Amino acid sequence: MSAAIPAHKRILLKLSGEALMGDDQFGINRDTIVRMVEEVAEITRMGVEVAVVIGGGNIFRGVAGGAVGMDRATADYMGMLATVMNALALADTMNKAGLVARVMSAIAIDQVVEPYVRPKALQYLEEGKVVVFAAGTGNPFFTTDTAAALRGAEIGAALVLKATKVDGVYTADPKKDPTATRYTRLSFDEAIAKNLGIMDATAFALCRDQKLPIKVFSIFKHGALKRVVLGEDEGTLVYA
Repeated sequence: MSAAIPAHKRILLKLSGEALMGDDQFGINRDTIVRMVEEVAEITRMGVEVAVVIGGGNIFRGVAGGAVGMDRATADYMGMLATVMNALALADTMNKAGLVARVMSAIAIDQVVEPYVRPKALQYLEEGKVVVFAAGTGNPFFTTDTAAALRGAEIGAALVLKATKVDGVYTADPKKDPTATRYTRLSFDEAIAKNLGIMDATAFALCRDQKLPIKVFSIFKHGALKRVVLGEDEGTLVYA
């Protein structure tokens, strides 16, 4: 039996910080992060080049109460530092699993992680290393969704994969409406017209302008990541 051929050579995987919590209230659930890394390892063995943008909600949520009334830019920088912590944890787990991971931060913290330099990131990807992008875009007022769109465009990713708790985009909330059905494909214009809120407006506009398709899928569904890169009917594809 011949090996499965990936439909996409290079992908950008957007993971929320909340995804790392598993069933915990905050922080990083060890079993959850190990299982996620196993899914990533499976597609790298198929020859897929993987970059990851990680959020910080699992850490920042714990201090967000103290950020009420705080200057927005200051709070955003705190959130960016939370993503660096998650990126280090993710890369460490990847390295222990036999992958070679590199963390690149949009904020300079030279003793801890290397700075984001696009040619270096491209070199790492071509060498088969997993690149974890930390600290969002390095600017306040921009989400990690926007960082995912930006980095995806910069590295020439074929697809931005938005990992969520739901296995795609539905006509209604499937937990509340049993008749809700999953969209297999949607155009950017359809998603806007239906106000589906797949990504924040800045990230979504960037993907649309760069004709960078987005695939929404569940990171908690075993084997879903592999099925996405093989081009199977998994999740929802948003295309230009």
